[in-house]
Amino acid sequence: MVRNSLGRLVPEIFNNQARRPYCDPFSLQPTGQRASRTLRRVNPGFNKVLASLKDAIIASGLKDGMCISTHHHLRNGDMLLNMVVRVIDSLDIRDITIASTSIHPVHAELIPYIKSGTIRGFECGVNGLIGEMASKGEISCPIIVRTHGGRARAMSTGEVKVDVAFIAAPQCDRYGNMNGYYGPSACGSLGYAHLDAEYAHCVIAVTDNLHDYPVSPISIDQTQVDYVVQVEKLGDPSKIVSTTTRITKDPVGLMIAKYASEVIETAGLIKDGFSFQTGAGGTSLAVADNVRKKMLAAGVKGSFGSGGITSYFVDMLEQGLFDTLFDVQCFDLEAVKSIGRNMKHLEISADMYANPFNSGAVVNQLDAVILGATEVDVDFNVNVNTESNGYLLHNTGGHSDTAAGAKLSIITVPSIRGRLPIVRDAVTTITTPGETVDVIVTERGIAVNDQHPELKKELIKRKLPVKDIRQLQQEIVAMTGIPKPLEFEDDIVAVIEYRDGTIIDCVRRVKE
Repeated sequence: MVRNSLGRLVPEIFNNQARRPYCDPFSLQPTGQRASRTLRRVNPGFNKVLASLKDAIIASGLKDGMCISTHHHLRNGDMLLNMVVRVIDSLDIRDITIASTSIHPVHAELIPYIKSGTIRGFECGVNGLIGEMASKGEISCPIIVRTHGGRARAMSTGEVKVDVAFIAAPQCDRYGNMNGYYGPSACGSLGYAHLDAEYAHCVIAVTDNLHDYPVSPISIDQTQVDYVVQVEKLGDPSKIVSTTTRITKDPVGLMIAKYASEVIETAGLIKDGFSFQTGAGGTSLAVADNVRKKMLAAGVKGSFGSGGITSYFVDMLEQGLFDTLFDVQCFDLEAVKSIGRNMKHLEISADMYANPFNSGAVVNQLDAVILGATEVDVDFNVNVNTESNGYLLHNTGGHSDTAAGAKLSIITVPSIRGRLPIVRDAVTTITTPGETVDVIVTERGIAVNDQHPELKKELIKRKLPVKDIRQLQQEIVAMTGIPKPLEFEDDIVAVIEYRDGTIIDCVRRVKE
C-alpha cells in the first residue's frame, strides 16, 4: 500500500496490475501512441449477418480469460449484457472480464455467473446489488471504477483491451451501419459505444431492428463492425429514465437550485457564449430552469449544453438559448426524439466528451457544471461512489471529468440526508478531488473554495448565505450529531481511478 497526495492508502498492485497513486488533477502526461485494432479484409459477397448470438460469439473467437464490453445507453432497460453472458456461460467459457460502460441494477442477473466463475471481474462502474454484495464480501470480483473520460483514456492507450464488443444497435443494416435514433429500442446517442467500435478486437452489432443496406443516418459505420445479429428485443427504452427527470417540488431542493443559479450569475458566466451541463436529478433540473429564465431575461444566447441530455436542454435548444447540444447519452425519451430530428443536437463520443489524453475534450470548454454528491468534506472532496453504509452503489460517470474541465464546478446537495450530515471531516470515498470543486451549495449555506476569494466576496455583497465550510459542517452536526464511524476490513473490493488512471481511492469490504 502507498499513500497518495490526498492521504488515502491505495494499493500499488490491484487485479495483478501495477497501479499509480493519485498526485494532482493535471500534471500526469501520456506516453506512447494511441491503441489500434487489427487490420482485416472483407471481400465482396461476405455476409456479416449471423443466425444467433451463439454463432457470433463462436465466430469472434472468445475464449476463457478474455474481455467483453457493452454500452449502457438503455440504462436500466438494457437486456443485452444479461443475454450475452447467458450465452457465454452456455458455451462453458470462463473467467470473463466485463469492461462495459456501466452496470445497472437490471444486471443483478449476472450474480450467479460471478459465483460460478463465468465472470471474473469488472472494469467499469457498478450500480446496485453487485456493488453491494461485493462490499459485503458475498461475491468476489475485482472492480475498477473509471470516469467516462477515464474509460476513453484507458481504451485509447490500450490499458483496457476489449476482445469482443457487443453494441446494442436500435437501428442497423446488414453491413453493420447503425444509429440509436429509431426503432423499438431507440436510445438516442450511441456516444459511449464509439470507443468500443474503434478499439475492440471484434465488434458485434446486435439489433432488434434489422434493415436492408444502407441505414441512414450512420452513428457507427460498417468499417468497424465484424458481425451482425438480430434478436427479438434489445431492451426497454422507458427505463432509460432511471432517476427523476422532473424539476423538484421539494422546498429544500428548490432553495438549493436558487442559490446555485445565483452563484453562476454572480460569477459572470451568464453571457453570450455560455456553456452549461447539469445532471438529470430534480434539483439539477431546477437549476437549469432557473438559468434558462436568467438567460431569457438577459437576452443571452449560449454556445452549448452537454453531457447526458434531457428534455429541459432540448427545450433550451429549441428556444434558441443554445447553438448546439453535445450529447454522449440521452437521459429521457424527449432527448431521444430530438437527436433524431434536430441537426443541432449532435451525437459525440465519450472520447470527445471527456478523455483527458486527447487534443482537447468538450469538458474543457464548459463554463459551469452542476453536480451531485453522496458526501462532501471540509477539503471540498466529493464522494459519489459509496453510500453512508460504505457500500459501492454508484459509478463515477462524468463527475470528475466535468469538475476538472469546467470554469465553475458546483456541488448541489442537501445538508442532511437520512438524518446523516452530508458535510464530513473526510468523505468515505474520494471520487472527485477538492481542488477541482469550486462551490458547495446546500439549503443552509454556500461554501466557496478558498481558491475563489473574489467570487466569495461578490456573493457576500449580494447577501447570499456564504459560510465557511467548517462553519457549515458544525451547524449541521449540531442538529444531527456525529455519525458513528464506519468500520472496514482490509480487503479491497474496488479501486477508484481518477480520470488520468491514477488511484484516487479504494473501496474496502464493510465490516458487518
